[in-house]
Amino acid sequence: MTQNNEQDGKLTLNRPGRLELKKTVETGQVRQSFSHGRTKSVTVEVRKKRTFERGASGRMRAVHEAEGNAADAAVLPLPDETGHLTERERAARVRALHDAAADEERRRIDELEQERQRLAEAEAQRKREELEAKRREEEENRRKVEEQARRKAEDDAKRREGPEAPGGSATSPTPAEARSSEGGEEEEARRGRKARPEQPKRPSPGRGRDMPKRRDSGKLTISQALEEADEGGPSERARSLASMRRARERERQRMLAEQRRNEPQRIVREVVVPDTITVSDLANRMATRAAEVVKVLMKSGVMATANQTVDADTAELVAREFGHKVKRVSEADVEIGIGVSVEEAGEQQSRPPVVTVMGHVDHGKTSLLDALRASDVAAGEAGGITQHIGAYQVEVSGGQRIAFLDTPGHEAFTAMRSRGAKVTDIVVLVVAADDGVQPQTAEAISHAKAAAVPIIVAINKMDKDGADANRVRNELLNHEIVVESLGGDVLDVEVSAVRKTNLDKLEEAILLQSELLELKASASITAQGAIVEAKMEQGRGSVATVLVQSGTLRRGDVFVAGAEWGRVRALIDDRGNAVEEAGPSQPVEVLGLQGTPSAGDDFNVVEDEARAREVSEYRSRRHQRSAFAAESRGTLEQMFDQIKAGEASELAVVIKGDVQGSVEAIIGSLQKLETDEAKFRILHSAVGGITESDVVLAKASAGIIIGFNVRANPQARDLARRDSVDIRYYSIIYDVIDDMKQLLGGLLAPEMRETQLGYAEIRQIFNVSRTGKVAGCMVTEGEVKRGAKVRLLRDDVVIHTGGLKTLRRFKDDVRSVQQGYECGMAFENYDDIKEGDVIECYEVEEVARTL
Repeated sequence: MTQNNEQDGKLTLNRPGRLELKKTVETGQVRQSFSHGRTKSVTVEVRKKRTFERGASGRMRAVHEAEGNAADAAVLPLPDETGHLTERERAARVRALHDAAADEERRRIDELEQERQRLAEAEAQRKREELEAKRREEEENRRKVEEQARRKAEDDAKRREGPEAPGGSATSPTPAEARSSEGGEEEEARRGRKARPEQPKRPSPGRGRDMPKRRDSGKLTISQALEEADEGGPSERARSLASMRRARERERQRMLAEQRRNEPQRIVREVVVPDTITVSDLANRMATRAAEVVKVLMKSGVMATANQTVDADTAELVAREFGHKVKRVSEADVEIGIGVSVEEAGEQQSRPPVVTVMGHVDHGKTSLLDALRASDVAAGEAGGITQHIGAYQVEVSGGQRIAFLDTPGHEAFTAMRSRGAKVTDIVVLVVAADDGVQPQTAEAISHAKAAAVPIIVAINKMDKDGADANRVRNELLNHEIVVESLGGDVLDVEVSAVRKTNLDKLEEAILLQSELLELKASASITAQGAIVEAKMEQGRGSVATVLVQSGTLRRGDVFVAGAEWGRVRALIDDRGNAVEEAGPSQPVEVLGLQGTPSAGDDFNVVEDEARAREVSEYRSRRHQRSAFAAESRGTLEQMFDQIKAGEASELAVVIKGDVQGSVEAIIGSLQKLETDEAKFRILHSAVGGITESDVVLAKASAGIIIGFNVRANPQARDLARRDSVDIRYYSIIYDVIDDMKQLLGGLLAPEMRETQLGYAEIRQIFNVSRTGKVAGCMVTEGEVKRGAKVRLLRDDVVIHTGGLKTLRRFKDDVRSVQQGYECGMAFENYDDIKEGDVIECYEVEEVARTL
């Protein structure tokens, strides 16, 4: 137990020989938790209040330890016999002290809370009493105003109704009554002031508390204002118009705010708008009902249902009307980034030149390439002419490389030559020294000039008799090609492919020209190129010859070629060897296409299959739309032409070829053969063998099938034999053109050709009972035949054309009557004949027409 220290007046434990002062502040760590889940450790201090008083001896002692906490002291453990406290005892005493302090703090908090509640209740009671007093005061004021108004109304009524006295109004009060009434009012006011405590005066610029309110209705007139002035002051005041307008405006604003709070909040979205979109789809993207979109369109003057399409501009206006953001996209956006690569100057390297060999047919272009490549490509060409565009790479002395493109020289392959000129760097114009400049030579010069590429003239066949290089140079002047020997800037080399002479000079001229052009490309970017040729091969599928223009093409790359896409499964060079990659200016065959592309299409490597498939689908749709539009336009034009000039004859044709370029050349040649009376209708054209679907298509349209270097499979042959479908195979384009010309000529209407037989003059007319009128004639020129056509001429004017009914000499029917003899003739269904008329006799012969 604690005891008082009599010497120092301090409270200490019962421990002899030791004095100490107890701490009044207890500290500790408390974990504080917040509503959002976070916790924090804080330090808590508990301050204890020590109370002292004097004891009986006059010494100070702690009250809360000796008396206030008697119950706590009763449970505290006692010190042992030695007077010392153990650790357990000391902890128990400290814990008891902490519990006592916590109880005291809780009690104090409860008292503060009760005091706060009491004050709040008192404040609420005070406010209620103030409101009640105010209400009573307003009620009393209103009652007084009503009483005054009632009294005034009664006095006015008495003045208007009562008889007038000689000295004044009958209703006017006497001075005594006025004084009594004034005294009564003053007494009433005094009683009111005594009964009601005086209220503090509020600073208000408006009317006071005792003043009457504004009049409820009506306006203040001049008479009322004069009456109020005569009576000593205004009565109630009417509400001003401005105040009423302000009140109505406040009410309107309140209703609008309430309406805005009640209506659902619109969510602003980013609406993607393509080139065309249906109304329902636009409504779905804006999360709006289609009826609301239709309503907005109708307000804009566009009458459209939910299933109709609108253009992008109209859709954008509608979306902005609903408060959304618009993002315009186009279907062509899928091609953004295709074929665009940034080439850094530091990464660009020199690349081999791409050389296109062009010229007239049979001037030795392929033989010259064979001599450069040490190969024999010309021996495998059908008919001794090149009918395909070829791509090769030649390694010359010094390790340098040159890429060659061999183009056909026949006039039907104009598109091939044009395509070769577009992807080339240099054009080698091959001209035979013994033949000179021919039509396809001039055409090749035009293609080279259109492509703006330099020209090198190779004068070939210098080994033949009659070769004259100067003749070739002079003829080139007619086409604005001036060689160096004549003072121009065009290089020319005299070569011989058979004897392989001056081939090194030709290579040197090509390399010199390429150095002047400074041809460079980057090999580190994605591969880009052009489709030189495309074909379908059995066992390998679609195969495309690709000329890589920049970048490096590797196995496994995903690419897009025109409207087709694929993944590179194999790369094969011009000699048939498989390679792993192809760099700039290297032609390779690519396997792995999903379909056969068109020759001349761009070739681009993309990042993944999804992008390639998306671009391919878009290009296919675009091609179908353009083809359908062209077909519809052609059909409409043909319909009007047939209305004007009669129905034209058509020959339906299905064309299948080995490569895309050959099919293209055949179609172009057939279109050149068409006339106004006979035309070709291309039912289908593709690369590959003839299948059953081709036969079915040809039979449905009563057409023929042209197979160029391809054959029909057994099923297609059996079906064609059963349905009598004509399949014609060709390997030389000359034969295709000649046969189609004959077939198209057979559709032409035959030509009607007249042959004059003779003339006869009518000398006398006879009437025969059964025959009718018979003309007695003299044959003056040629002869007259029975069954021939005749014309009746009167004064050299044709008045009848028909046939002879009878031809007689005397009483016998004869076949013909020669010049100088008389005869009798009668006309079919015509009797208006006179003496002196001339009869012209002729025959009509049908002659077959040809193109």
